[in-house]
Amino acid sequence: MTRPADDPFVTAVRPLVDAIGGELIAPDSAEGDDVILSWEGREVVAVRLPHLSDSLDHILAELRRRHGVPLADLDRKTKQSVVRLLEQRGAFSMRHGVETVASALGVSRFTVYNYLNYADEQRAKARGGGERPRQDD
Repeated sequence: MTRPADDPFVTAVRPLVDAIGGELIAPDSAEGDDVILSWEGREVVAVRLPHLSDSLDHILAELRRRHGVPLADLDRKTKQSVVRLLEQRGAFSMRHGVETVASALGVSRFTVYNYLNYADEQRAKARGGGERPRQDD
């Protein structure tokens, strides 16, 4: 029998699991909220999902690797695009999300909110609706 790490299915799902900050484990070690993945009628691997509090840190670390420099060293336009991406990924629905992102980008919370407002304005203009105030929870 093929070991899970050598299984082609595991090789195929590994990039996704890595992207979400999950951990691949043997199906017989699965517990609680682990997700067992089956293929062609057999359990191949289980995925241990990350804690939500670790997810944002994982996403920020991945963005740092992608850009090749600390996020605080990015130019303003790139920081704005990072904030837009993080907004799409739900980073700001997490408790302390704005503070965490601001710290990683080397800017104030106020600046992050300005970037979010700017992104909202750009989307409204693209739809032909002009400026629209941001509605926060």
